[in-house]
Amino acid sequence: MEEPQLIQKEKLLTKNFLFVCIANFCMFFAFYMILPAMPVYLLLEFNASKSLIGLILSSYTIATLIIRPFSGFFADTLPRKPLYMLAFFLFVGNFAGYLFATSLLLITIIRITHGLTYGVVTTASSTLAIDVMPSSRRGEGIGYFGATSTMAMALGPMVGLFFAESHSFNIVFGISIAFGIIGLILASFIKVGKRPPISKAPISLDRFLLLKATTPAIVLILFAFLYGHLITYIALFGKEVGINSGTGLFFTLYSIGLIASRFNSGKFIDKGYITQLILIGNAMIVVSFTIFVLADNVYLFYGIAAFIGLGFGISSPAYQTLFLNLAENNQRGTANSTYLMSWDIGTGLGVLIGGYVAEWSSYHTAYGIAIILAIMSIVLFWKVSIPYFNKHRLK
Repeated sequence: MEEPQLIQKEKLLTKNFLFVCIANFCMFFAFYMILPAMPVYLLLEFNASKSLIGLILSSYTIATLIIRPFSGFFADTLPRKPLYMLAFFLFVGNFAGYLFATSLLLITIIRITHGLTYGVVTTASSTLAIDVMPSSRRGEGIGYFGATSTMAMALGPMVGLFFAESHSFNIVFGISIAFGIIGLILASFIKVGKRPPISKAPISLDRFLLLKATTPAIVLILFAFLYGHLITYIALFGKEVGINSGTGLFFTLYSIGLIASRFNSGKFIDKGYITQLILIGNAMIVVSFTIFVLADNVYLFYGIAAFIGLGFGISSPAYQTLFLNLAENNQRGTANSTYLMSWDIGTGLGVLIGGYVAEWSSYHTAYGIAIILAIMSIVLFWKVSIPYFNKHRLK
């Protein structure tokens, strides 16, 4: 009975862990500040068309997807902190690029390089966070670490739009640079031990993608399709039900639910309830979205937001832990990049296909199709991924 008590006493909130968490918040706060302001900026400052705005903004996601497999390889083969610091520095530098861009071509180039650095820095930061947390409290640590980006998502868009409307876009970019620099300074204080040397294994696909996680990755892509709808089309969906403003409140309530569950779900992950939490969280999301789409009224539009956040907060850290438990210690970066890439692909497809479906029919129809895919994802996870995970997980 003594051993579990000793494991529980392993300290999670160390200086290194706090530094990596706060630096992560600063990085994502800078990112989310400009996210809702960029379409307005391109429209007002450059008179760009809607289709061109979509193309320029999507170049960021495409660049991130391209670099994801390589970012995991870099994180597993190169010293992680120097990689993290370099990617973080270049990521912040791109914000300064927006201040001096004088054409849509330059903006597009900056968006592409921004996406490339984002793909590397997010993989390196999450891998570094796992390095500095005790393995016995990894689920809890992932929950806390993920909550920092969630808090940034709750605050960043609101602050960015406020300064864009009341001051100027340059102020928005300037504040993003400031937060990025603060995060960079805090990241420099992170201390990590030396990793054992990695044998020079021949280059293979498994060093860029975690092939053992192919089955859960496909299932995650199907479910992330719904997430792509949520973050992109919620404001336009609101207009279909007569809500023309106040979408920011939806994301605030969503973030509250997300944060609340992330702070608690990690403890159950560390007790081994990984697949159970994924099923519970995803089922909660599907039920909430179904009520949300069918009800069509302002009270449920806002009231259901926290429950959707609760569901994602329960399932997301459990899913990331699932990927990590299929990987060797020297494949943590690859596991993280495969997990993040699955989210990116699913989210990107949700944005792309959802827009076409909405143009052909309505956002109600688009959400309905996403819900059907999410249900398919849950069934596949239950029937295929759980048995696969139980067979191939590393103890």
